[in-house]
Amino acid sequence: MISVNGKWALITGASRGIGKLTALFMAEQGCNLILHSRNLKHSEEVLAAVKEFGVEAYCVQAELANHEEVVAMLDEIESKGTAVDIVFNNAAVQVAYREDYWQTPVEDIDLSFRINFTAVTTICYRLMPPMIERGFGRVINTTSGIKDQPEQAGYSASKAALDKFTTDIGTKLDGTGVLINLTDPGWCRTDLGGPQAPNAPESSIPGVAVGAFVDDGKSGRLLNASNFADMSLADAVEKAATL
Repeated sequence: MISVNGKWALITGASRGIGKLTALFMAEQGCNLILHSRNLKHSEEVLAAVKEFGVEAYCVQAELANHEEVVAMLDEIESKGTAVDIVFNNAAVQVAYREDYWQTPVEDIDLSFRINFTAVTTICYRLMPPMIERGFGRVINTTSGIKDQPEQAGYSASKAALDKFTTDIGTKLDGTGVLINLTDPGWCRTDLGGPQAPNAPESSIPGVAVGAFVDDGKSGRLLNASNFADMSLADAVEKAATL
């Protein structure tokens, strides 16, 4: 298991839900943090909370549906001289539930892909080559187990595209010291999952973060958070190596 003490992690959607829990967990392990949200004010609370662990942290903002804002966010991180070691592409949007799915508007597909897929690829293309140059990096892309729901076609298709992107990129990373994997927090009671979801957000820890700690050279896996429920981080990392 690697140590993340003193390393820098970018977490998208860090102001609430799974992203906030991930930020707190990583800070507890000594990891410095770049906290993304759509507006800097949204991240003020979590920024104060992670600093209580004695780590360095700052906030960035971008509307992930806007490519220019994503690029500007990455430019800002670069201008600060932050070498990003770990990325949690956590933020996502679930646009709507269309009971008459034959009438799904193109806007559902467009917005879902811009946030759930294109923004992620932009971040990966920008931050992963420097990781390879430095010989270390971890990228954890958040997917979903959604299936058989054409009522949410934009969301499910964008996550399927993310899965394919992640596994394909993973085939090029052997021997680089950089790993890219997927995580699925499960259906949790967050703003995205809704109050009817069966799982507490806390059940996703440490599973959603385990990909940052593995050191087995494997990329392209699905590290499903439910496989690591109620485990210590060390035990979770050991189990991940068998997947």
